[in-house]
Amino acid sequence: MILAAALAEAVPFSHKLHVGLKVDCVTCHARVLRSTKAADNNLPAAAVCARCHTGANEKQVKAQPSPTRVAIFNHALHLKLGNAAPVIAAAIDGKTYHLSSPGAHPLAKIRAYLAAAGGNACVACHRGVEDNEAVAHSLFPQMADCLVCHPQIEAPFSCELCHRAGEAFLKPASHPPNYVDVHSSGKANLDKPSCVICHGQRFQCKGCH
Repeated sequence: MILAAALAEAVPFSHKLHVGLKVDCVTCHARVLRSTKAADNNLPAAAVCARCHTGANEKQVKAQPSPTRVAIFNHALHLKLGNAAPVIAAAIDGKTYHLSSPGAHPLAKIRAYLAAAGGNACVACHRGVEDNEAVAHSLFPQMADCLVCHPQIEAPFSCELCHRAGEAFLKPASHPPNYVDVHSSGKANLDKPSCVICHGQRFQCKGCH
């Protein structure tokens, strides 16, 4: 992913300001064009900042990738496939796009960002850059974005195709240790759209019951 920086001792950064100056994403994130691993550091080096900011040096710019929930991802391949914005927008319009938690970007907001993306393939997945005043995880893609093109899910077996095995975060907060008992009692209060994020678009309750 184009990862958020761990900005301890680093200078403040505003995506909004740089987007307003018409700076293209790959001007700063050039390494993303060759990135084939989720662990790649696609953040700009100090030398990139120094092109416009006189005196920028490694001591000031200590941008390092923060941990990501995705273990396997190929930026270069996805960029070659083109802009995902129209595909994601079609999924939202067709009501096949589901968020486990709307958070800061509910569907209407996501749809607006996609409409404004134009030909920028980066902001199709890294939405909200033009409004972002500080590096934040909110710029990461939603899992729902991935599922638009990768709908084959068989939890937990398919999780490790993208995520690290045994990661605690793969189990949602709605699934406490006694989840099986709570779920069976009918007190879990889960809605099906939130289930399809991990269990797939064709998830049926009768598949387990």
